Amino acid sequence: MSATLPLPEAMIPGQPWSALAPMQDVTTLPFMRLLGHYGAPDLLFTEYFRVHGHSTLESHIVDSIQRHDTGRPVFAQLIGESLPDLQRTVAAIHAAELPVAGIDLNMGCPAPKVYKKNVGGGLLRDPAVVDRILGCLRESVEGRFTVKMRIGFEDDRNFEAILKLIEKHQVDLLSLHARTVKEAYRSAVHYEYIQRAAEALPIPVLANGNVTSLKKGLWVLENTGAAGLMIGRSCIRNPWIFRQLREHFAGESVTQPTLADVREYIDRLFTATAQADRAERFHINHLKKFLNFIGLGVDPEGRFLHEARRATTKLELDAICDRHLIEAGRGKQAFADEPLEGLVARPNCETAQGCSL
Repeated sequence: MSATLPLPEAMIPGQPWSALAPMQDVTTLPFMRLLGHYGAPDLLFTEYFRVHGHSTLESHIVDSIQRHDTGRPVFAQLIGESLPDLQRTVAAIHAAELPVAGIDLNMGCPAPKVYKKNVGGGLLRDPAVVDRILGCLRESVEGRFTVKMRIGFEDDRNFEAILKLIEKHQVDLLSLHARTVKEAYRSAVHYEYIQRAAEALPIPVLANGNVTSLKKGLWVLENTGAAGLMIGRSCIRNPWIFRQLREHFAGESVTQPTLADVREYIDRLFTATAQADRAERFHINHLKKFLNFIGLGVDPEGRFLHEARRATTKLELDAICDRHLIEAGRGKQAFADEPLEGLVARPNCETAQGCSL
């Protein structure tokens, strides 16, 4: 078995890596291209290929690998537990000569419909199963093999054992979301586990979980010793965050987006996510997946969120965006660096007190 492989070099050699976290229905070809416009991260990770007895390489994920046009390396993520089907899928990726920088295993997805099938975060309940899967993939992958995981399923009882398996099977990179599967996105992030992983493993560890801003990212790097940052939901709200990190490390002036910039971003999102066969109201509803996060930085009362969630047409949405992001001089206002206190990205709860929809 060969030694671990180094990661592709960051855009600023020697500086911490930045990475786009894999998010289902978000880290698609259109969103990757948008990040290329605003400032792509060093590393990209796809949505996961679902691996089971009848699975094939989903064409929209293949498109995101082949056509993202960011110039940055992309890792293909897999989710599954059947060893023959994992081997078959890896072989299909290699046979298709997809231009991937590596293949990543999902051991962290907290969706109940996923972990109840004993895949994603469900794997963390059984180190023996993890051992077999890591061994299978390490033997099958021609190149970098990476893992994204959480600290455990309902607690950390298997954390140390799985770290030892990561080292045993010479995984090339660990991306660690420092919550349990059962905590999903609700709890505080337990960053001390990232520090423990970074100290225990001879490979790069990327810190994941609530990296909400440049300032927070720098704090996470300093306090965990991680080799870089993997950012997911926060780059939906702030697609400039990877550029801001790079500007900071280069000693340059850091981009400060305005509400007018956010208005333009929403227009670009609308155009990027358009599909010829999708009715307008379904397109608007899809866009709300992004507006739910963007709205966390607009106004502390949550009025933009409240109104945007009720839009049903492009005309309505444009009027709402103009009113909150452009009119009365708002366009010149700075977009909030951090999510505004009291707002959450759930459609049934817009403030700390909640709301009735």
